Amino acid sequence: MKKETKIKIFLVDDDAVFLKLLEIEFLQHADYVIKTFATGELCLANLSFNPDIVILDYHLDGIDKNAINGIQTLDKIKAYNPDIAVVMLSSQDKIDVAVNCMHHLAFDYVVKSETAFFRLQKNITTIFRFKKIEKELSWYMERM
Repeated sequence: MKKETKIKIFLVDDDAVFLKLLEIEFLQHADYVIKTFATGELCLANLSFNPDIVILDYHLDGIDKNAINGIQTLDKIKAYNPDIAVVMLSSQDKIDVAVNCMHHLAFDYVVKSETAFFRLQKNITTIFRFKKIEKELSWYMERM
């Protein structure tokens, strides 16, 4: 019998209250393994835990003004492992910010709002559908 593995999610945000609320929401709605980080540097230092998804704040300078920002963190995550899905999260509702995130290979851009958690949940579902399709396609292509 195949053992089901839990989805590993990294939550990265310098807003401690928002970070804790997000963690609680995820833990209440599904059986995820959640790790939280207040800086991009801490997230990067823990990538060896191989997260499936990173939910990453766009700004990360609330604690340390010299901290790397979300885009820099995103670039380093993608350099480490391009298969890690990264969803950017920000209070900015600006199209140019969203487009910039997508140019840096973010899976999606979610604005912090009352619907943010719902959108993040939908992203997780979509990411794992894509991964399943990729595996099936890869399996099929190997047999051709």
